Amino acid sequence: MRERTNHYKEKLSDTDISSAETSPTTSFVEPKPRQPPPPIKEESKEEKETEAPEPLEQDEEHYCDMLCCKFKRPSLRKRLQSLMIPHTIDAYTDPHYVFWLFLITLSFNWNCWFIPLRCVFPFQTSNNLFYWMVMDYTCDAIYLLDMFVFQPRLQFIKGGDIILDAASVIPFDLLYAVIGFQPVLRINRVLKYRTFFEFNDRLEAILDKAYIYRYIRTTGYLLFILHINACIYYWASTYEGLGTTKWVYDGSGNMYLRCYYFAVRTLITIGGLAEPQTLFEILFQLLNYFSGVFVFSSLIGQMRDVIGAATAGQSYYRASIDKTISYMNTNKIPKVVQNRVRSWYEYTWASQGMLDESVIMEEMPTKMQLAIAIDVNLSIVNNVDLFKGCDSQMIHDLLLRLKSIVYLPGDFVCKKGEIGREMYIIKQGAVQVLGGPDDQTVLVTLKAGAVFGEISLLSVGGGNRRTANVVAQGFANLFILDKKNLSEILVHYPDSKKLLMKKARYVLNFEIYRTLPEFGSSPNPNIPFVRDRTRTPMQVNGAENSVF
Repeated sequence: MRERTNHYKEKLSDTDISSAETSPTTSFVEPKPRQPPPPIKEESKEEKETEAPEPLEQDEEHYCDMLCCKFKRPSLRKRLQSLMIPHTIDAYTDPHYVFWLFLITLSFNWNCWFIPLRCVFPFQTSNNLFYWMVMDYTCDAIYLLDMFVFQPRLQFIKGGDIILDAASVIPFDLLYAVIGFQPVLRINRVLKYRTFFEFNDRLEAILDKAYIYRYIRTTGYLLFILHINACIYYWASTYEGLGTTKWVYDGSGNMYLRCYYFAVRTLITIGGLAEPQTLFEILFQLLNYFSGVFVFSSLIGQMRDVIGAATAGQSYYRASIDKTISYMNTNKIPKVVQNRVRSWYEYTWASQGMLDESVIMEEMPTKMQLAIAIDVNLSIVNNVDLFKGCDSQMIHDLLLRLKSIVYLPGDFVCKKGEIGREMYIIKQGAVQVLGGPDDQTVLVTLKAGAVFGEISLLSVGGGNRRTANVVAQGFANLFILDKKNLSEILVHYPDSKKLLMKKARYVLNFEIYRTLPEFGSSPNPNIPFVRDRTRTPMQVNGAENSVF
């Protein structure tokens, strides 16, 4: 009785344990008839109709008379949404933002070039004042739109860029009503220079050949400096008096071209100019010569850097091949070997544009390396039958471990009897598998997408040694995967490892694969896939025919 009491105490304390006694049998009870659902009220129907989501706007159908057919075009709401400026702007990847920077750069250049021109030369008159003001205030509108619409989406307020932007749009030209239409009142518009340099950076980032734009930009710097010098020379001529001396502008011909010609001859120090006579002219010419030497030498140095950056890869290639040839000549390497080395350099540079692509890949983070490897090499690896069905992430890890190597015509990729530590995937070109008694018979030709050496790499059936010679038929670009890297990858993917081992055993078990070793080819028609069935023993036949 005491044991029974303790047992029931435990049952009460632990609700998860079921009772030790048998449960009573359930008696059958007829279920009550199901009552019909209450009728839906009209009010509830109306509520559901109001709660139902609004149907999506369908695209409008438009009939084209020229094509005699109908086609759909986006609705008005969708078109307006596409024109709306987003709440945030990605300054590094959005092409629309680069185009907007281009518009601001045009406005900035308008102010930089034409404000000094109009301040000095008498190009702004009462007859054309309206057109000058239209262009000026169009540029001002672009400045304001950038400051109040685009720049707040780039968090420029916290960065302090708003100070220069606000200073560049201060309306000093309101003083036109007091002192007249003086273009010098708009000189603060040139404070928008940060946008100009930002546009240069963004444009160079998206151009394939950015050095061409750098060359054009450097030339623009030179032309602008000459433009400013021409304006200063005309101002100095009017200060001294037009035609008063031989040094100043005499007022004949096109005033701007004559002054620009003087600026070119002065800054580039060509010489042959009239000698300055007054103290003002002497000081002016001295400053011109000093600034010309400094500016011209700086621009020449910058142009040299631009050209050097454009030909940096070619210079590295020439330096590498010259260094290699010098080394071979020092060690008296035979000319046959030297010619093959030159051929390797020339083909590698012509096909890849670089000598070692791994150097560039190492400078980037792993995510970027994987993205580039997927775009370049994933289609090749996906065509390999050995890796079909494997985990996709394992394939991605595999792409980062592949090494590209170029073989010249006649080069041995691997030789018979070597210990196999690598697997090869043909990226470009073709290789030949040699066998036979003299190891000179072409057993099979493997082309792009083929794989060989996988049995030695996976160590299936003790097949660690090469069973045939493999020679490059022409220039061949191969991917190499060594055993160490594959083992490091397969540790994290056991299912893929089992699948690869199964495929390798399946290939190895074919008698045809032993005949045409481990490199895969078309089957030998003289070897049957299905062997003849062996004859059943007599005793078994007698047992089958007996009746029990």
